[in-house]
Amino acid sequence: MFNILFVEDDQSLRRLMCTVLEKNGYRVFPAEDGAAALDILDREYIDLIISDIMMPRLDGYRLTRQLREANYKLPVLMITAKDGFDAMQQGYLAGIDDYMVKPIDVKEMLLRIGALLRRARIANERRLTIGNTLLDYDSLAVTCANERIQLPQKEFYLLFKLISYPDQIFTRQQLMDEIWGMESETDTRTVDVHINHLRERFHDNRDFELVTIRGLGYKAVRK
Repeated sequence: MFNILFVEDDQSLRRLMCTVLEKNGYRVFPAEDGAAALDILDREYIDLIISDIMMPRLDGYRLTRQLREANYKLPVLMITAKDGFDAMQQGYLAGIDDYMVKPIDVKEMLLRIGALLRRARIANERRLTIGNTLLDYDSLAVTCANERIQLPQKEFYLLFKLISYPDQIFTRQQLMDEIWGMESETDTRTVDVHINHLRERFHDNRDFELVTIRGLGYKAVRK
């Protein structure tokens, strides 16, 4: 089940859209503004954000900009009553992935959500394959050479993130912000510990290896 964060200050619309999304198989986390959304992101793993623009405390533009500055890669679908090129341009410059104008066509919104999740390289079945190695997001398990390995949550998320983007370098801080949360007080060396655990578990894996880029961070490479 995918986790969607729905950010909207209109309580009636927020409740309605959350109900629609839940009926279509999504797990939904409601937030009344951008500040509340950041609090949820600190506690929960979110696959996609749907956000209004005009909200108190932290609006949709600033929320998206802060997420992109912190290297959050999850897709953002912005919905707003503000029509016109300028509003759309400002949204895309902030880092959104898609844009819809109210009133929202629910069927169209669901189609856009599906497309955004696919583009985010998360398969509908929540599985990722590299060679003969299969990562199953829902069970936090990795299967390779007919052996199924159950991983702790943070280790799995870390491995899934790196293998989703082979050869792309991620800094420790990027990984900390996305997996542990931007407000986490955990030391970034925690990433090193988790990487070492993963290397021990998969030292003989023939499909990938986790490489340290000195002074920068880590990447996964195909063998």
